[in-house]
Amino acid sequence: MIRRLVVMVMIAATALLSGCGYNALQSTDEQIKAGWAEVVNQYQRRADLIPNLVETVKGFAAQEQQVLLGVTNARARVGSIQATPELINDPQAFARFQQAQGELSSALSRLLVVVEKYPELKSDANFRDLQAQLEGTENRIAVARNRYIKAVQQYNVVVRSFPSNLTAMLFGFKEKPQFTVENEKEIARPPKVDFGKPAPAPAPKPAQPAGSPPSEYPLPGR
Repeated sequence: MIRRLVVMVMIAATALLSGCGYNALQSTDEQIKAGWAEVVNQYQRRADLIPNLVETVKGFAAQEQQVLLGVTNARARVGSIQATPELINDPQAFARFQQAQGELSSALSRLLVVVEKYPELKSDANFRDLQAQLEGTENRIAVARNRYIKAVQQYNVVVRSFPSNLTAMLFGFKEKPQFTVENEKEIARPPKVDFGKPAPAPAPKPAQPAGSPPSEYPLPGR
């Protein structure tokens, strides 16, 4: 009898938790973990390409020390941040991670701009291969980030919605930090549209003396 009662209580509790969003919290949380692992994997792939890229550029453009040092230092700052699964639960640590990755992206962009000044470097087979790998990795980073963003959006909606928000509070589920656009203010600013200068208004015609024919009609005999 007691055994049957325990089973019934467990079934009722399971149904209650399921109806209150517990299963949704668990599934969306797992999607976030999987998405985060892929994001970290692709960022690490990019970091692994950088030493060879810097050395290749240095062989043709050693005088660009400032740009090369900027890439190396930015990569070092990225490496100093431990991208653990717990990081996505810490908004401040997540912000530091995103800032470091953004600085590395900017440094790489400056490096690729410098490369345009060196035709021999651009035609080097090793550099072309590294550049193709880097471009492919950047694309994979974008895809991984988008998947992670969607997973976090779904999870955060469950955390904030009723009645699953009560379940979230009970079991300690909190909102996750999200990737943000670095130039968010610039994007939010409405674009300036130049419709051109308005055409000047036509000058008023001089008043005709009383009794004189209109100027647009020629006088008879003329």
